[in-house]
Amino acid sequence: MTMKRQGTRPRAALDRNEWIQAAIEVLAEQGVQGMRIEVLAKDFGVTKGSFYWHFKDRQDLFDAVLQTWRDGRIRDIEKQSVAIPGSEQAQLLHLIDVYGATRNRKGISIELAVREWARRDAQAAAVVAQVDTWRLECTRKLFVALGVSEDEAKSRSLLLYAYVFGQSLMACDSYDPRVNDFKRWIAKLIVRQQHEAPNGQT
Repeated sequence: MTMKRQGTRPRAALDRNEWIQAAIEVLAEQGVQGMRIEVLAKDFGVTKGSFYWHFKDRQDLFDAVLQTWRDGRIRDIEKQSVAIPGSEQAQLLHLIDVYGATRNRKGISIELAVREWARRDAQAAAVVAQVDTWRLECTRKLFVALGVSEDEAKSRSLLLYAYVFGQSLMACDSYDPRVNDFKRWIAKLIVRQQHEAPNGQT
């Protein structure tokens, strides 16, 4: 793929979103240090002029990557936390299953890379805080709809995400052949309504 020209103005063979998605792939594999213009251009088989047709500089790309990640995570949690009245508990169990799935290795890699970036960059840290706050608020509302107090709803939201992200990073399949049963039990314990016993028995 080579960059083409139209008159005296360069016409990029790639659109802005393609650059952003490629940068996110590199971020997941190599971290923020891997998001270099020359590397991305070489991978695409274009000149750096194509990049500068869409971005002012490398920081402009960084800003776009963070915004894309933030917007995507917020859209996703909004989608996963929509529940018709009376189905909040089932929706919370579904959410735990989705976010705790170790099969989503790509998503986990991107999440970890962004969080590592946030350790060293104030802008990335602010974006991560926005996403986490949004996630916690969405699940808090579901817990409140189950009839728990505000404080308990906030506590359970923290517990829910501490669990799903923590266990998703662990290689615990060999821990016990019943590990999937354990995970289901833990999920039910987190989201159970106040009148239910942890094992589902009254």
